[in-house]
Amino acid sequence: MSAAEIIRRQRCGQPLTLPEIQAFVRGLVDGSWSDAQVGAMAMAILWRGLDTAGTVALTEAMTRSGAVLDWSREGFSGPVLDKHSTGGVGDKVSLVLAPLLAACGAVVPMISGRGLGHTGGTLDKLEALPGYTVDLPRERLASVLHDAGCVIVGASAAVAPADRRLYAIRDVTATVESLPLIVASILSKKCAAGLQALVMDVKCGNGAFCPTTAEALPLAQALVDVASGAGLPTVALVTDMAAVLGRSAGNALEVAEAMTLLRGDGAADPAMARLRTLCLRLAAEALWLGRLVPDLDAGLDLATRRLDDGHAAERFARMVAGLGGPPDVWRDAGLPRAPVVVPVPAARDGWVGTPDARALGLAVVALGGGRERPGVAVDARVGLAAVRAPGESVRAGEPLAWVHAADEGAARLAVATVASALPVQDIAPPAAALVQAVVGRP
Repeated sequence: MSAAEIIRRQRCGQPLTLPEIQAFVRGLVDGSWSDAQVGAMAMAILWRGLDTAGTVALTEAMTRSGAVLDWSREGFSGPVLDKHSTGGVGDKVSLVLAPLLAACGAVVPMISGRGLGHTGGTLDKLEALPGYTVDLPRERLASVLHDAGCVIVGASAAVAPADRRLYAIRDVTATVESLPLIVASILSKKCAAGLQALVMDVKCGNGAFCPTTAEALPLAQALVDVASGAGLPTVALVTDMAAVLGRSAGNALEVAEAMTLLRGDGAADPAMARLRTLCLRLAAEALWLGRLVPDLDAGLDLATRRLDDGHAAERFARMVAGLGGPPDVWRDAGLPRAPVVVPVPAARDGWVGTPDARALGLAVVALGGGRERPGVAVDARVGLAAVRAPGESVRAGEPLAWVHAADEGAARLAVATVASALPVQDIAPPAAALVQAVVGRP
């Protein structure tokens, strides 16, 4: 069947057959579908949607459009686990979770991405460590996995190439928001990574792509349903992203904060405790899915012990050294520092209200810590530190946050943005639950 006929059937809401979906994916890879045809198909899917079976078929076809890793051939004994987040401001969970799961007996080949919009990217953060390499040949990847139990790297061009082309076209045809295409994009890369179980962190709040729990739940449910249909056991947590996660936003600053947590420090700080709680909860879910523990309580206990006894920190150091970073990251991480560091003073006494987390993320982008257009290098030094959490009391003149900038002009602009995004009010706002919902676990 011709590309035009498949597009017409999708446009008219007629269910596509498996061969039709496979023909679309083949056309993505071999170029037999033009960019105009791919864009039209993406718009038809956005407009008419795909049912679960159709999205499973699309995910599986995109998974098989390139290399599919099989870690059983590499001699690994532990379950192959991973986590994926839909993105937020200050979300450095992956930096803690990958070595934590490895310390608990899992194998974690975590394929991550770069910053998107106002949210930071895990690869950009790790590249703040001098020498850290995110693009590795398969042999070296397996070697580091054997030694550290975890790697955090970028997707090879050979992994899910259909998604690479489709995403680029979606980005310029106003079809990024299509739920089936979002799900297939995320899961095709995860399935191609040879996983045995996956835990999803679907963010909601003004710092996330889904502003409300009601909007995040359909995405969480679709991810679980399609992953299960594709043979990948998955649990999705809908978690709060109405404030910076932890105290920092910005690449080097977030690496330093994640390392603080891995060292066992910061638990007395409420904002750091919130970050720690999320890392432990996601770890427990993944360990249960991977059958390393009998239940969630046992998973929390194991993850807590491995974080507190230094085993997770040891795995992190091995991973960093194996991927070309500092040979002893705990002695000297070599993280770059911004030349200008200035406070954002509170204008009055009161309590910090609900922040505009999206504005805070965009402030980091404007400082140079993210990309305003593809291909631009990021400045790992810049960002926000010691960000006050909602509900904390503050006196006039006390810092609401500290801006780390490349120059005085950029710092002044960021101070004004951050002051506006961190309101101070007469009463403390109600605390938001960290985990809003769980999908996929009895």
